Amino acid sequence: MDGVIHLPSPHLFIKKIIFWSLIVFISYAYAQGAAAASGPQSLLSLWPFLLMFAVMYFVMLRPQMKRQKEQRTMLEALAKNDEVITSGGVVGKVVKVTEAFVTIEISEGVKMHVQKASVTTIIPTGTLKTL
Repeated sequence: MDGVIHLPSPHLFIKKIIFWSLIVFISYAYAQGAAAASGPQSLLSLWPFLLMFAVMYFVMLRPQMKRQKEQRTMLEALAKNDEVITSGGVVGKVVKVTEAFVTIEISEGVKMHVQKASVTTIIPTGTLKTL
């Protein structure tokens, strides 16, 4: 092993939670039977599931969508001479920006081509000089 801990994707985790919640809900609905489904008690039994989905949305899904939107706008605003940090921890100055790739100068005369999506942060100009 390379000593790296590989975590599952958050999307996969959310899908599993939703899947198992639906399995529990469906099995609970079948257990109630057709006669009990018409009464007000069946509506009260749905509140925990609705509350669980609302909490999942506000705690997990909404912040993740907000981060994705911020990342997308940051990548669209990426321009030449910006100083960036990549997901691999490489710090450099943007030399060229294309639709899918960015050329980063990590030291004088050393350029590296990376995928645009691997740029995680734009740091303030002049930070490279202090490193």
